[in-house]
This record gives sequence, C-alpha cells and structure tokens, in this order.
Amino acid sequence: MQPGDYQEGAAFTDEELTALALAADPLEPLADDATPLAVPWTMGGGALPLWYMPPVMGTAHRRWTVPAVIAVVSAFILIDVMGLCNTYGLLSL
Repeated sequence: MQPGDYQEGAAFTDEELTALALAADPLEPLADDATPLAVPWTMGGGALPLWYMPPVMGTAHRRWTVPAVIAVVSAFILIDVMGLCNTYGLLSL
C-alpha cells in the first residue's frame, strides 16, 4: 500500500496504517487540497473540536439572578474589607 492508495470509506488495518506511517516523508509539504483532521468535528470552523470543548449553551436569565449574584459578590467583598476570613463558610478573624 502506497500513501496515495486511499479509497473513500475504506477501513485500514493496523498493519496498513503502520506501513503508511513508515512510508510517509515527514518533511514533504502538504497537498493543496489537504483538510485538517478536526474540520468534521468543529462547528463553524472554530479553533477547537466539539469533542474537546463544546460550545456554550445560552440560558434564559430570570429577573432575580442578577441581583442575587450582585448580593453574593458584595457580601464576600464586604467580608474581605472587614478583615474577616470566610474560607470554610465560618466567619473568623
């Protein structure tokens, strides 16, 4: 088997893949029509494949979420400003 003998839909055995890998020249430039391996797994041509990092899903925000987040963050900032430690959930000096 030579490097150009690939047929669409054909499955390779381990021996055939080993022979192709050993016969390939690592310094040979890629063909103009070569496509990256990650292209089928990406969405919209992103930099990372979907199996590595799926896209973020949008969530519906309710009216109470923003004030709740602001209250929690403000509470932690106030605790830090007062010089208290809240590492394990118990306030201490």
